Amino acid sequence: MKTLFLLRHAKSSWDDPELKDFERPLASRGTADVPVMAARFQDRGGQVACIICSPANRAKSTARLFAKNIEFDVDDIISNPELYFAGTQMFLKAASHVDETCDSAMLVGHNPAITEFANVMANCDIDYIPTCGLVEMRLPIEYWNDIDTGMADLLEFDYPKKSK
Repeated sequence: MKTLFLLRHAKSSWDDPELKDFERPLASRGTADVPVMAARFQDRGGQVACIICSPANRAKSTARLFAKNIEFDVDDIISNPELYFAGTQMFLKAASHVDETCDSAMLVGHNPAITEFANVMANCDIDYIPTCGLVEMRLPIEYWNDIDTGMADLLEFDYPKKSK
């Protein structure tokens, strides 16, 4: 069994209209939401052996802040350019290349792809994964390269404004 986490980047800032989309930083709300979601992750007993993120500033910043809050070494975060403007197939490809020694992995990316990927993987109907939203799925596989759409069980869908 493998566990796959999907984390949408936290709220980004639009304060500087001159910045390219790729360079947008986290907004103060985004910076505040990440530790909250990391704490909830840990409260549920969440553990991750591998974090792979889009190289966009807001996704990279989200991954680093999340990692720090769960005591995951930020130097071990893998940046994957295919997760920026990715579709379901790119997310699937990224997951299929996770090191086999990792029983759990987290992909940090963007909408709409991350919502589409979650829905296709778990045959579910999540309307929209909000910023800093976190999805947990269980995969009945021994090897990451055996991952395929429709095979996951949705275990958790959490986001900052969700009532507990």
